[in-house]
Amino acid sequence: MAYPILNRRPQGRLGNIRSGPGDPRRNIDWTMLAPVVLLGIIGAFAIYSATYWKVDADPYWFAVRQVTFLIASAVVLVIVMAFDYQLLRERAYFLYGCSVIGLLMVLSVGALKGGARLSFDFGPVAFQPAEFAKPAVLVALAAYFSESREEDMSYSKFIGGLVLVGIPTALIIVQPDLGSAFVLIVGSLCVLVMAGARLRYLALISVLTVGTVAAAVVAGIVDRYQLKRITAFINQNSSDKDLEKYVFQVRYAKRAVATGGWFGKGYLKAPLTNGKFIPVQQSDFIFSAIAEQFGMIGGGVVLGLYGLLLFRIWRVGHLSKDLFGSYICAGIFGVILWHVFQNIGMTMGIMPVTGVPLPFVSYGGSSLLSFAIMVGLVESIHMRRMR
Repeated sequence: MAYPILNRRPQGRLGNIRSGPGDPRRNIDWTMLAPVVLLGIIGAFAIYSATYWKVDADPYWFAVRQVTFLIASAVVLVIVMAFDYQLLRERAYFLYGCSVIGLLMVLSVGALKGGARLSFDFGPVAFQPAEFAKPAVLVALAAYFSESREEDMSYSKFIGGLVLVGIPTALIIVQPDLGSAFVLIVGSLCVLVMAGARLRYLALISVLTVGTVAAAVVAGIVDRYQLKRITAFINQNSSDKDLEKYVFQVRYAKRAVATGGWFGKGYLKAPLTNGKFIPVQQSDFIFSAIAEQFGMIGGGVVLGLYGLLLFRIWRVGHLSKDLFGSYICAGIFGVILWHVFQNIGMTMGIMPVTGVPLPFVSYGGSSLLSFAIMVGLVESIHMRRMR
């Protein structure tokens, strides 16, 4: 008697006995994806709580758009992690060139909002090149420094890396978008440290950064409203009418965090979050909405999820089979860490307001897609570490 199920030949799919341990599909880091999914869900609920009163005709307008962005980001993440990251080594400079062209184009034909040209507006959708420049520059830097491993990075090698970082950073400062520029610099510094840059080289890039920003301020490139943000940060108790808008939004954000207590005031029951007191709370100050409604416990959960995500990125970088993968992970680690620190820091009043979003939580399509690309790259490195 024949038993078809016993005579069936293996198909070599995921979970099949013929699928070896080096099969990328068997090496997905689900522990790294879990905090990404949870942060996206938390962000969608927090965005609804901070925006349902903004559009009278449709209280779900912001939340639905965010969920749509999350779905698109999930698709992008899966596509990137399915792609062999090593193929990017040869295409790194092409991607870098595309990002520089995008930054140049946005300066000439980008939408002018609040004195800055940050994005291309296509009706209901805005495309922000600076967000996509982050993974492109990190990949280019990783490819550049992984070409040859030196115990002590030569000065010529450092200058080459400095040029790679300096061109897009200068274009982003000119927009002006100081927040994204500093994010890019921090991520690049992490790559430089991993590649063996000397301390004096790191000091030089810090001095050049400060000098570039100062020159942009003197030349009038940095808009007046960004200077007001810095002034408001230094004088947080100021009663100056000219700074009132910038001082009050931070003051109410801090108050929302402080009054949340241990367990918060309950979802949709927070007087500051649900009372129209904090402008652009869905993006810049989304952490205040979480802290006021869910308290220190809720905020701690969010920080714990970021801690888990960063730990897994660090681990993948440590386990990577080549320097190219390790350098990419180092840069992405620095970018996400700085985003979290800067965003929560400006909510707590310990950092100036720069408009840097909270990864996977703040409202915005470009930033979500950019973070999805970066996490997808780390997953791709992890999935192929044994091949």
